[in-house]
Amino acid sequence: MPRTSKRGGPQTRARILEVANRMFHERGYEAVTVAEIAREAGVSSVTVFNHFPRKEDLFMDRAADAVDLLRSASRDRAPGIDALTSLRDTSFRLLDTRHPLSGVSDRSVPFFRTVAESPTLVARARAIASELQTTLTDELDRDPAFEGDATLFAAFFIAGYSAVLVETARRRIAGEPTSTVVKDHRVRLERLFTALRDGLGPAS
Repeated sequence: MPRTSKRGGPQTRARILEVANRMFHERGYEAVTVAEIAREAGVSSVTVFNHFPRKEDLFMDRAADAVDLLRSASRDRAPGIDALTSLRDTSFRLLDTRHPLSGVSDRSVPFFRTVAESPTLVARARAIASELQTTLTDELDRDPAFEGDATLFAAFFIAGYSAVLVETARRRIAGEPTSTVVKDHRVRLERLFTALRDGLGPAS
């Protein structure tokens, strides 16, 4: 296969991701090597690692998007909007637009199945959740408008959202109707934010 032009640019990164995801879905994450991905994408293994420091990042590539969403929910909220409300609005916007991070997109089903079949990816997903918790804690700690316990708040939110997402993933993999899963996902999100609001009290 001819090598990709502009090997260090975004086109190369997108090509590597496209190839990696196809191969992971077809053969399973553990069965595919970085060298095979590089060969199929027409680049070197060094080029792959220049874009993705870990093999897991070739599949869990939306972690950076999740970090950006948390930071935006904290930093860019309108005056008078507390952190919990901003996170709630963000979560429901992801759901309403069927964003991949909501877990309800039809395109998420192969992703969930591949993750569930790989202990390495399950471990990476848990590590990402821990990293997101740290990110949110840091954002709230530096936010003068937030007066609550940032560590507890971040821990409860990330754990709660992760629980909702995992249950949605389980049901999507099981083949339940999309409309039913989406409806129940919305109900569980509402329960999560009600529990956070009632349990933590006002969060500025």
